[in-house]
Amino acid sequence: MTPAAAPRTATAAPVLLLVAHGSRDPRHAATVRTLAARVAALRPRTRVETAFLDHCDPAVGAVLDRLAAGAVRDVVAVPLLLTAAYHARCDVPSVLAAARERHPGLTVRQAPVLGPSPLLVEALERRLSEAGAAWDRASTAVVLAAAGTSDAGALAVIEDVARQWRERGGWRAVRPAYASTASPRTGDAVRALRGEGARHIVVAPYVLAPGRLPDRVAADAADSGADLLSGVLGPAPEVARLVLRRFDAAL
Repeated sequence: MTPAAAPRTATAAPVLLLVAHGSRDPRHAATVRTLAARVAALRPRTRVETAFLDHCDPAVGAVLDRLAAGAVRDVVAVPLLLTAAYHARCDVPSVLAAARERHPGLTVRQAPVLGPSPLLVEALERRLSEAGAAWDRASTAVVLAAAGTSDAGALAVIEDVARQWRERGGWRAVRPAYASTASPRTGDAVRALRGEGARHIVVAPYVLAPGRLPDRVAADAADSGADLLSGVLGPAPEVARLVLRRFDAAL
């Protein structure tokens, strides 16, 4: 007689699920997975999974189904989003709620979005330093180039990040700009700062991963004559630490 299979033991430790926006650009998913690996290295005893809202696999719902089938009982979803705009307020809660309905024994909590945070400003500073920004800050202006949103609250947050970064960083100016939806666009901000007398202008993308909109930021920076473009935030150490802060806060 074949012995009965042993019942699966429920996994009590919470799983950290990184929820990214997703993009058709393969660099996006690769960057998210690199960030996930850095987070896992910082917290070796925590299981880290990745999922995407759109364009990339695996989808959030599919990952939650797999975790539930594997006897996971507690998941904390950390949205890889910089503002609490539409995706954080609608898309993420919706897909998490659907998973709870399918799996009544699964606890799924949504952590706060990443921004704003002083750690993100530290990551922006890191990327500028890596790109070679070494001019006198009193004569150097920064364009904080975000993806863009129609959410007034999210725009106010980005403007506040720019204001605080200028005050604490000693830059001549930090001007928010956007790749879509909102204004000014990156190139317009660069030209305006040049007209205001900034000797050097650097563009700092306030985005987590490469894709169509960051490419637009880069093109606008080049077309408008910016002196320097830094890299996306990506798997910066500060971003990985921030993910764990949001995870711990949800717990």
